[in-house]
Amino acid sequence: MSTQEQRIAGGLYGLLIGDALGVPYEFKPPQNLPPLEQIEFEPPEGFARTYEGLPIGTWSDDGAQALCLLASLLEIGEFDAEDFGLRLVRWAEEGYMAVDNHVFDIGITTSAAIRNLRRGVFAEAAGLTDEHSNGNGSLMRVLPLALWHRGSDEDLMDDAMTQSRVTHGHVRSQLCCALYSLWARRILQESAAPWDEAVQGLRDYLGEDSPGRKELEFHIFLGEADARGTGYVVDCLRSARWAVEQGPYEIAVKKAVALGNDTDTTACVAGGIAGLRDGLDAIPQRWREALRAQEVVQPLLDGLLNRL
Repeated sequence: MSTQEQRIAGGLYGLLIGDALGVPYEFKPPQNLPPLEQIEFEPPEGFARTYEGLPIGTWSDDGAQALCLLASLLEIGEFDAEDFGLRLVRWAEEGYMAVDNHVFDIGITTSAAIRNLRRGVFAEAAGLTDEHSNGNGSLMRVLPLALWHRGSDEDLMDDAMTQSRVTHGHVRSQLCCALYSLWARRILQESAAPWDEAVQGLRDYLGEDSPGRKELEFHIFLGEADARGTGYVVDCLRSARWAVEQGPYEIAVKKAVALGNDTDTTACVAGGIAGLRDGLDAIPQRWREALRAQEVVQPLLDGLLNRL
């Protein structure tokens, strides 16, 4: 694989493996988790897994929705909110893109949006828009858009925000998706300071005095990264950034899980970026081999790589 292919494959597999790594530990406070060296697909003996009986190496709603987005992009050739919304409904009802077609976790805000989609609400208006509906459900799935996109930075950010509105309509969630997508693009471009350049790119896109710019500066907090691992979209983005800064892929996703709480999503969001930065070969072979349903993933990855 070329370096670019390594990065793209690392990003896609990185998010799925981070998600699967975090699944057994989800909703646990950090003090109840094993030591860092024991955080693996198979938790240590005696640890009470969140989903007893769920096979290790299974991705959750995070990975399934990311694959829904990627499949839509590859088939339609552009971001189509209506097509994507239909695929989310198929995921919820049929287990489309879920391992074993088994859906075992749906966020509250996403559930409400899917109900709206079933009622015939236009996809771009289906997501809840109140401030309390700023979970990380649109951030966790957006990376494939950045891996696929060939348009301008502005077009990428527009599409990232629109895909958020299908389930998470508040501007804060939309901006987190735009920032994450531009961060990923800057990593693909091998920028010297990808986060800082993404922040500046989003600031320029929003302009000086727009409501979005005020939301960015006062609620998304662009200074030093800190981490709590919660399901709040801003905290998820900041936690993922912090985890990625702790070291190479394996360290990054283990540190993300060790934050506790929304372990699968924090590790998914961090894992996508760390895999993109470090490349597929940096992801431990034991995890790559243990990831389930790779027959679902590989054709989508091939479709991405064929576009290079």
